[in-house]
Amino acid sequence: MTTLTSSSFTSTLNLGFRIRPNRTDFTRFRHYDRRNYGYYDNNSCVLSSRDVLSKSTVRIAGLVDNKGFIGGFECYASGNDGGGGNREDGDTANESNLTEVDSDKPVVPPGVMSSGQPTFSPDGLTYNNFQVDSFKLMELLGPEKVDPVDVKLIKDKLFGYSTFWVTKEEPFGDFGEGILFLGNLRGNREDVFAKLQSQLAEIMGDKYNLFMVEEPNSENPDPRGGPRVSFGMLRKEVSEPGPTTLWQYVIAVLLFVLTIGSSVELGIASQINRLPPEIVKYFTDPDAIEPPDMQLLYPFVEPALPLAYGVLGVQLFHEVGHFLAAFPKNVKLSIPFFIPNITLGSFGAITQFKSILPDRKTKVDISLAGPFAGAALSLSMFAVGLLLSLKPEAAADMVQVPSMLFQGSLLLGLISRATLGYTALHGATVSIHPLVIAGWCGLTTSAFNMLPIGCLDGGRVVQGAFGKDALVGFGLTTYLLLGLGVLGGPLSLPWGLYVLICQRSPEKPCLNDVTEVGTWRRTAVTVAIFLVVLILLPVWDELAEELGIGLVTTF
Repeated sequence: MTTLTSSSFTSTLNLGFRIRPNRTDFTRFRHYDRRNYGYYDNNSCVLSSRDVLSKSTVRIAGLVDNKGFIGGFECYASGNDGGGGNREDGDTANESNLTEVDSDKPVVPPGVMSSGQPTFSPDGLTYNNFQVDSFKLMELLGPEKVDPVDVKLIKDKLFGYSTFWVTKEEPFGDFGEGILFLGNLRGNREDVFAKLQSQLAEIMGDKYNLFMVEEPNSENPDPRGGPRVSFGMLRKEVSEPGPTTLWQYVIAVLLFVLTIGSSVELGIASQINRLPPEIVKYFTDPDAIEPPDMQLLYPFVEPALPLAYGVLGVQLFHEVGHFLAAFPKNVKLSIPFFIPNITLGSFGAITQFKSILPDRKTKVDISLAGPFAGAALSLSMFAVGLLLSLKPEAAADMVQVPSMLFQGSLLLGLISRATLGYTALHGATVSIHPLVIAGWCGLTTSAFNMLPIGCLDGGRVVQGAFGKDALVGFGLTTYLLLGLGVLGGPLSLPWGLYVLICQRSPEKPCLNDVTEVGTWRRTAVTVAIFLVVLILLPVWDELAEELGIGLVTTF
């Protein structure tokens, strides 16, 4: 990315800058390029080549390579005719990043692009003011690319017969800002990668990050086993995630406050059999228009707090699991952005990696730790709640819920049926302890977050355990099941929309994105995905009637 020094941009559409701070007249510039030619008037912008330059020396903002002039900006005072004269020779030597270019013959430009008028290049392309300024702005604001001089130095000193023989180079990164070295591996991939990382640090310091990735579009595997590998290089500031900003902290706090509110609302809704009739009618009758007095809800806030604490505790425990797994591996995580939901209390939280992950094992371990921690606490609450539901002395703490709610999960419905019995679940309502609801909501939220899609915890573990191609297949299947309502029941649509908006993109590659994670990690991921399906799979009426889960009414 070219950086223009000693300049201050005054607007996007008219990029003017002063060449002398003590002058009162503003200066404008001409933009030159080998492929096009033309010139500026006082209010114009034309792509131009060196042939347009007059025989006199012209000031160009430095864009020069080893072959000569590439392109740049010609600075001239707005009060002068011709746009190039009345310049003091001494100024050029005192300003950085400026190059003098002489031209032998002045050439009449074939096209002029004044304000609002297009310019036609010799290639037949048409540019207007906005397009030219947009091109330059994209160049200035885009990610900084790898220096070609560094590429040559690294290619000569880093790679070789004993490590990796480079045969081809391709763009690397989201915007092609890096370099991907393709070639032939000359040793064990882990040993070669460690050696290359050490040598790169000696040569370039901490300027670049080196990635070992699978060779794109490779037809044959590596003769030593496994996929063929390539090595990508990106600038450190481009490849590493940025720090959490102040606004992100503010948004995270606001979302957490809203999540507290949605959790309390869930606790109040669980007392539906005790709420005033006008409140119940307003929230359940679609024809109800006039809102009731909300002060009637105040007496029910305090009884709702234990359930709210349980829901929030599960989500916080989930995030603590992530942080505990990341700390010993020196991986930084962002502050969690909790997602409020009135049905479950919370949809979980978005937690970003703020460090480049060293390998796929680290990705799997950190991503699994959160759902496992949250699910463990949720399962404990669910089990204790079911046991308390059997004790008569806990009747004062019980809440009445429709028995059909137990048809929302095959696994949890079967556990409830085995604990509470056929008679309890075959009535219109079931008396249960609030911990059952907290545990149920926590397990459902953990299962949703373990779905193998995008940047969810489940997507990260599948990408780390089985690769990015496997994640694509798992993701398409999951989207189809969510769209059909096979997984998640009535929550499938809002959850699918949330993922499409916020979490659809897969996680970025690790530094070592090739080395396998091992058999036991893959087994753990497979078992987890299987349990997720059992939790989110609803029970249809025929099966519910046969299993005795809920009261099925046939019309």
